[in-house]
Amino acid sequence: MANKLVDLVYWRNVRRTAIVFTGLVIGLASVFQLSAITVLSHICLGAMCVTFPLRLYYKLLELLRWNPGVHPFQSYLDNDSSLTDKETVMLVEEAVLLIAFAVTEIKRLIFIDSIIDSIKFVVLLYLLTYIGVLTNGLTLIITAVIAIFSIPLLYKKQQVRIRRMVRAVKAFVKKMKNMCLSLYGSLRPSPAPEPAAKPAPAAAAKQKAKSK
Repeated sequence: MANKLVDLVYWRNVRRTAIVFTGLVIGLASVFQLSAITVLSHICLGAMCVTFPLRLYYKLLELLRWNPGVHPFQSYLDNDSSLTDKETVMLVEEAVLLIAFAVTEIKRLIFIDSIIDSIKFVVLLYLLTYIGVLTNGLTLIITAVIAIFSIPLLYKKQQVRIRRMVRAVKAFVKKMKNMCLSLYGSLRPSPAPEPAAKPAPAAAAKQKAKSK
């Protein structure tokens, strides 16, 4: 499954990736105007408008003895997509671990186990309130889908140029940081010299005896 997802993201099979990408974007965009149930029903009806006439056509050819009785979608029917007991247990364990980890992290952040992490969480929630006012969840999902299918391919095509730009940005940030540190060091007042320590009374008396 992971290999198939990587193949889709990197457009290794252009036709399959184009179908998946277009279907996801059109389906998510349709949810803006219609409910999810309506969109799903229309997608299934559209698919059956293609498969049903094709199946009837092959059946007619079979009745006319022009077709040896081959099912047009037999390869899809023979494809076993069921999960074994071991795979089911592994998926359930992974889901339970993810849920438990999420609950533990949220509990740790809400009940202030670490002040710094909780402050970061508060800032993130505050920014999400503004994002929620400006846009909605579907817009973010569509943007994420477009980014997932475009950024890896763009990085693969322009890998050398992107790395060069990242190195230039890092060098600029480092230069500005050093400049700010040097400016801060030059403007920072130098510490006042410490006053000379007064000699102890016994040491002063000994020095006077020696001078006499």
